[in-house]
Amino acid sequence: MKLEEYLPFWDKLTGAQQRRLTGSAALRHFDRGAMAYGGGAECAGLILPVEGQLRAYLLTDEGRELTLYRLFPRDMCLFSASCVLRGIQFDVLVEAERDTVALFLPAQVYQGLMEESAAVANFTNELMADRFSEVMRRMDQLLSKKLDVRLAALLVEESRLAESSTLRLTHDRLARHLGSAREVVTRLLKDFQADGLVKLSRGGIELLDLPRLEALAAELGLV
Repeated sequence: MKLEEYLPFWDKLTGAQQRRLTGSAALRHFDRGAMAYGGGAECAGLILPVEGQLRAYLLTDEGRELTLYRLFPRDMCLFSASCVLRGIQFDVLVEAERDTVALFLPAQVYQGLMEESAAVANFTNELMADRFSEVMRRMDQLLSKKLDVRLAALLVEESRLAESSTLRLTHDRLARHLGSAREVVTRLLKDFQADGLVKLSRGGIELLDLPRLEALAAELGLV
């Protein structure tokens, strides 16, 4: 595995720093649905998907899940290394949405590089700002956007990821993404079906009118 292909600051590191990273990085494999990071006091290090797809999410006080962002190859998850982010407690969980291969960079090694290298520190600060912006956008959606609009945006997003208008998604899975109850999502999907937007089947959803779903989501700038 060539780390230089995944770390934009690689050329700014010294030879010793490059060897330290190479010697400490580990590849891990996760089956679809497996937990890559369980949150809590654990400090797993930075996660960098090489293949597959990860989902970072929160658990609400009611025990519901709320998707914050997805991680694709060459993305990096900072919140799995909360000990690197001084004074920040952000209890995020990460699961594999597809069979995934990911690089883990130990938190202590990465923290040492941040202290030694301005390039690493700057990259980390920019990435952290981007992630917080994404999280705040999700929080704004949760607090101020209607659930039917958020559901339409999620269906459009899932269609783009799958490159298909036929989605193998359960109502429970959608509810977990949205931080809502399955019964509420089921009711909204039935409304969408009555409006000719989707066709529901056992374990799947067919998007019949993607342009109208995109228009619904776009009303509030969600896609």
